[in-house]
Amino acid sequence: MVIKKRKQISIRGIVGVENVAELKKGFNRHLHFTLVKDRNVATPRDYYFALAHTVRDHLVGRWIRTQQFYYETDPKRVYYLSLEFYMGRTLQNTMINLGLQNACDEAIYQLGLDMEDLEEMEEDAGLGNGGLGRLAACFLDSMATLGLAAYGYGIRYEYGIFNQKIKEGWQVEEADDWLRHGNPWEKARPEYMLPVHFYGRVEESKEGARWVDTQVVLAMPYDTPIPGYMNNTVNTMRLWSARAPNDFNLKDFNVGDYIQAVLDRNLAENISRVLYPNDNFFEGKALRLKQEYFVVAATLQDIIRRFKISKKGSTGPVSFDSFPEKVAIQLNDTHPAMAIPELMRVFVDVEKLDWDTAWAITKRTFAYTNHTVLPEALERWPVGLLETLLPRHLQIIYRINQGHLDGIRALFPGDLERIRRMSLIEEDGGKRVNMAHLCIVGSHAVNGVAEIHSNIIKNDVFREFSELEPDKFQNKTNGITPRRWLLLCNPGLAELIAEAIGEEYVKDLSQLQKLNELVNDDAFIRDVSNVKQDNKVKFSQYLEKEYKVNINLSSMFDVHVKRIHEYKRQLLNCLHIITMYNRIKKNPKAPFVPRTVIIGGKAAPGYHMAKKIIKLITAVGHVVNKDPVVGSKLKVIYLENYRVSLAEKVIPATDLSEQISTAGTEASGTGNMKFMLNGALTIGTMDGANVEMAEEVGEENMFIFGMRVEDVAEMDVQGYDAVPYYNSIPELKQAVDQIQGGFFSPKQPELFKDVTNMLFNHDRFKVFADYEGYIKCQEKVSQLYQNPKEWTQMAIKNIAASGKFSSDRTITDYATEVWGVEPTDLKIPPPNEPRKALEETARVLTEK
Repeated sequence: MVIKKRKQISIRGIVGVENVAELKKGFNRHLHFTLVKDRNVATPRDYYFALAHTVRDHLVGRWIRTQQFYYETDPKRVYYLSLEFYMGRTLQNTMINLGLQNACDEAIYQLGLDMEDLEEMEEDAGLGNGGLGRLAACFLDSMATLGLAAYGYGIRYEYGIFNQKIKEGWQVEEADDWLRHGNPWEKARPEYMLPVHFYGRVEESKEGARWVDTQVVLAMPYDTPIPGYMNNTVNTMRLWSARAPNDFNLKDFNVGDYIQAVLDRNLAENISRVLYPNDNFFEGKALRLKQEYFVVAATLQDIIRRFKISKKGSTGPVSFDSFPEKVAIQLNDTHPAMAIPELMRVFVDVEKLDWDTAWAITKRTFAYTNHTVLPEALERWPVGLLETLLPRHLQIIYRINQGHLDGIRALFPGDLERIRRMSLIEEDGGKRVNMAHLCIVGSHAVNGVAEIHSNIIKNDVFREFSELEPDKFQNKTNGITPRRWLLLCNPGLAELIAEAIGEEYVKDLSQLQKLNELVNDDAFIRDVSNVKQDNKVKFSQYLEKEYKVNINLSSMFDVHVKRIHEYKRQLLNCLHIITMYNRIKKNPKAPFVPRTVIIGGKAAPGYHMAKKIIKLITAVGHVVNKDPVVGSKLKVIYLENYRVSLAEKVIPATDLSEQISTAGTEASGTGNMKFMLNGALTIGTMDGANVEMAEEVGEENMFIFGMRVEDVAEMDVQGYDAVPYYNSIPELKQAVDQIQGGFFSPKQPELFKDVTNMLFNHDRFKVFADYEGYIKCQEKVSQLYQNPKEWTQMAIKNIAASGKFSSDRTITDYATEVWGVEPTDLKIPPPNEPRKALEETARVLTEK
């Protein structure tokens, strides 16, 4: 076996003989421990763990130093609360951020091992569904890189997002047992275990309300280090795991059913068992509400504990007046919304603050990010469920609502309709708590995640709230971390850029604008084109190994990867595939620009239409790929089990990025940004961040098609009718007839009837209305692809314009405009420097 050695990339750190020797020594020490413990012969997984522990050794000192530094300087702390953190793999990202990758590569090579094989041993930490969870992960990277005292708080799900298998064209879900081999990156912290209460009842007394007779579940924290890029800052992501207390079900012990009582401990521990696999969909299950409250209750106790110990010099009772000056809490969507009534409960019931004081502090502490305008995604919890599970919190929500509605009545006397619309409690169809309304009322800042989305929130979805408090509503366009989404996944391009404009762009992505000077440089054009081709070769080898297909390397890699949802319109792409197929069949000798169409993504297990869409795409692929007339002109591949580590492989190899949601439905999107940064061109609608991408690069450097938000709104008023499109566009009619008539499912001609029925009768996302514009736009794509130089020039313009979409820019905006903290490029002294250096840095920062 030939050991591959990765090409050294200058921005991945200095090799250094001492570094390599030290790493080899650490590796052998960790490997020795494993083998002494277990067995004589090392497995590839043993090698991975030895390397992970070696790299972790280099993190720990910096981690401790960072926390000491925060203790000394007592900065305002930022808490990012999210039910999802879609982290992916940690090893390579850690090596890059510590500047150790080249030295590790060399050490592993000298030990006769293959670095990429070791990296492939790591499980993805799939603790998220898609964009929302991956955004949280990018934000953690940026907060550490910008030197913010920030913490990510969430749940340590035992089972993350399911593993997707495609069997006979259908999605089948398998449990993601990601912890089965252990997780070298986490540290359990049982000393910080905290109680969380559920159920019970409320007792009123002279001292105020008391929540009594509750059931207790313990929250055990697991800490994961989050290293910033080359600044010695290592922040913490703290994920809570549910544990039953030892006296759980005590009454059952006492009646003698000891075995059953022990088995019932699982009921408490189920809280952190599994991630709910829904993206943009609300499922009002009691277990989900328990998860939401569990993370919030444990986190707020932790935040308050940390706030109190930072007051170490003060005497007398702790004052919470300075709480909003020391604590900022960001709610990632409404999932952690119960934090608002929970903080009020702690302030009023436990810390004995008066209501108005507590409410003023609470509002100044929280900020809320909205992630979707789809009505089916908005959380609305039944009052009956809250009454049983969290009775005190329901009382608090009612009181918050009372104060809120009193304010509206004063401004709009007698306007009962407005009061109904703006209430936190919805009355129609069973009483429910509208969690978005709770977040808006309980926060000092509310933001959308792209300009177009923030405008829809302000002017449409939450119009009456924004009229009431216009300054509360902001925009914070999403971003992606360039460390993972360029340096890690596309080293060839990262190095090429560094050679052209220097290495500073890694921490200041706006510097990519300098590449505009090279748009007409023939040597640079050739180099960019070669990097793309190398990435396509590498990904083709992966596809050929995994799917046993032959890939035409001169074909355009046309990629559509994201969660499967009707609004994301994978069906529109599918209709284009069928149209291309029909054109080849009709005229096999006509010139055709070859394409490899790659579609991937998971469907929520209960979302039957999404699963049927996957089956349709695989069925179409089966027909296309087997047809000898088509040959290598067109291939359709369904990427199984799309996840962070697979995104890192496919994105750098992509020529064309598909971002084709109906205008007004995709809040932002972040995949669009990843493709842009990696030199793909975008075909897309004016939706989400596509709009701002077009602003940055110029609409003429993207392939924009389809209805705008205004057109969709107008069509909604008039009523959308699919039939005229079907009747007037022959190629659309042919494709739909083939789906409907069983051409792609000859053994089950009726298989896709519900898909075509939806397209004709209740297609909320208007696929047929954008079909013609999409097909014509795709023709322009094919035309440009025939001119490789112009294509690459356009790709360079896109890379040069992608600087705005760094999560460093997004986080800088949150920090200065929402959290009231300042990013710093101050470097914490590394662990090998004396403690005095740390104290001196702390003094400098404090004086600043």
